[in-house]
Amino acid sequence: MQPHDSAAPPCGRSLRTTRLQIWMFACLAVATTFAGCGGGSTAGSTIELPATEPWQWSLPADWSPPVVPENNPMNTAKVELGRRLFYDTRLSGNGTQSCASCHAQASAFTDNRALARGSTGEIHPRNAQPLANVAYHSTLNWADPAATTLEQQLLAPLFNVHPVELGVNDGNRDEVLARLRRDPDYPPRFAAAFAGLPEPLSWDHVAKAIAAFERTLISADSRYDRHLAGQVTLTDTETRGMRLFFGDQALCSRCHGSPNFNDQFRTATTTDAPAVFHNTGLFNIGGTGAYPEPNRGVYELTRKITDMGRFRAASLRNIELTAPYMHDGSIGTLEAVLDFYADGGRNVGNGLYAGDGRLNPYKDPLISQIRLQAQDKSDLVAFLKTLTDYTFISNPQFSDPFAANKSHP
Repeated sequence: MQPHDSAAPPCGRSLRTTRLQIWMFACLAVATTFAGCGGGSTAGSTIELPATEPWQWSLPADWSPPVVPENNPMNTAKVELGRRLFYDTRLSGNGTQSCASCHAQASAFTDNRALARGSTGEIHPRNAQPLANVAYHSTLNWADPAATTLEQQLLAPLFNVHPVELGVNDGNRDEVLARLRRDPDYPPRFAAAFAGLPEPLSWDHVAKAIAAFERTLISADSRYDRHLAGQVTLTDTETRGMRLFFGDQALCSRCHGSPNFNDQFRTATTTDAPAVFHNTGLFNIGGTGAYPEPNRGVYELTRKITDMGRFRAASLRNIELTAPYMHDGSIGTLEAVLDFYADGGRNVGNGLYAGDGRLNPYKDPLISQIRLQAQDKSDLVAFLKTLTDYTFISNPQFSDPFAANKSHP
């Protein structure tokens, strides 16, 4: 889960450390041999476990595999276990939400809310980020340079107390794990996924299994990808948009130029993948450069004034499906996003956050160099829609394994 870090799922927020989180960080850091809706018991059914085989990546010819931690090697049983856990509402403290509640496949694994909502109904400060190609991100939260592995990042949605996400805590974590142990399906699946390890059904392995599943969420079959492969031809409008996107007028590719259409892209063979964050001029409260608390970007962690308003550039893959946009979900359409960039930022005319973001002293200077006319914006929107991967959002390997047994929407 990586959205909305602190201040917002795959979930991801800077978090208020608890005794449980300290325990989990220690557990996941040790390099030993221990290396929405969904969910439902399979009691009474015949359990058919998948074969436990090394994972085989299916990637475009010019893509390297993503980084996989040495203490969490990929195998088919682990990936399938992670898929089930990802969709299982029993993994939340009150049994009402799963990871998929904020990361729906039809929406490219986001929730189309401006701000995400946790299992207790608490509204989160940030937008739930989509999970397409999440394994290739250098960092995994909106504004946390330290969140670099899926295993580590999963601690936030599982155990966050402010804001609550899945709502597992010191008072219920044993019971949540007991729910899984009582289901006859889960113990043999954990044993197959983590063969030879003592206590295979553990919180450590829950996080590792979900992380393994999330690493398989590869999106690389859009019309744009097929165009690169010589399989389809883009329209004249889409072609103009593509030239603008990669050119020196729109400057889009300066922050969205990687194969994942962002600027935090790393692979198993990458030697250098810096964690880059940007202030795009969304706010300038009172002309001071400030952003609204607790959504002040990397500044929330570093307290360096130059980090004010700096957030990661989101991947643009499947961008047509993932509205609303920005870290706070405050821009509703692609057309409005392009208007924002063409204006060089946003002028908030009145109210608590009044101020001209175009004049924010910490704004990335590149934003002021963008030049777009009405036709340019139309062409760019057409190109951005070629990044929609319909295979990805309908792939049964990523779908809800409990869907057939559900008696409710």
